[in-house]
Parts: sequence; C-alpha cells; structure tokens
Amino acid sequence: MLERVEAALEKIRPFLIADGGNVKVLEITDDLIVKLELEGACGTCPMSPMTMKAGVEEALKRDIPELKGVVAVNVAEAQ
Repeated sequence: MLERVEAALEKIRPFLIADGGNVKVLEITDDLIVKLELEGACGTCPMSPMTMKAGVEEALKRDIPELKGVVAVNVAEAQ
C-alpha cells in the first residue's frame, strides 16, 4: 500500500515542490487512513487545508479508491 500511495503522491509532488513545499507519508493505518505531513511552505500556508482536500486527498483517492481518508497531522482545519 505504501508503494501505491508514494506513486500517487509522485504525480502531485512537482506542484507542491514548485510552491516550496512537499508531503511525507507518516503512516497508513489498518483502516486505510493515510496520515501525511506537509513540509516546507505547505506546512504553514493558509491554503494548506484546501491543498489537502482538493489536491492531495483527491489524487490519492482517485488512484487508490479503497482509501478511507487522508489527513495531514500538521494542518489545522479551516474555521
């Protein structure tokens, strides 16, 4: 599963890196939740919740539909 997640992330990493950020897989739980850490500019960007939902999570679920969720441990939910 980790190889599939990394392969899916490789498709979007160039966009994150172009904006000074990146993403790292921390854990894939037994119930198929992917826990990520946004790095660099992505970790502090006010748009990071949108990046997670519309970019990272969408890309992962498109390539790996059996995933139950994708969360970034260092992103606060928008209020």
